[in-house]
Amino acid sequence: MTTKHAVWFRWVAIAEAISWTGLLIGMLFKYVLSDNEIGVKIFGPIHGGIFIAYVLTVLVVRGPLRWSWPVTLAALAASVPPLFTWFFEIWAVRTGRIDGGRDTAVPSPRSVNSTAA
Repeated sequence: MTTKHAVWFRWVAIAEAISWTGLLIGMLFKYVLSDNEIGVKIFGPIHGGIFIAYVLTVLVVRGPLRWSWPVTLAALAASVPPLFTWFFEIWAVRTGRIDGGRDTAVPSPRSVNSTAA
């Protein structure tokens, strides 16, 4: 079950970052390059919907992935700055908070970098 939650979270986190990128490009055209707001009209609602999906996804997967409240709050905070959901996803994979395959979400302190045989 944890694998399904991890995969779902990763997809939504990356989709949120991509939608942010689309919205930023739309804003670049609207406010800097051409005064054309079609990009904002398209990517604004898309990003808004994916943003809400990301927040709800974090709240749903935090239990099955055994995230502490600090990790959960970091995941939620990552939804505000552009592309930080993707950075959070990369960090979560590297630190074992989402891995999609192991039985434990976070390795115990003794097993990390252990020299014991």
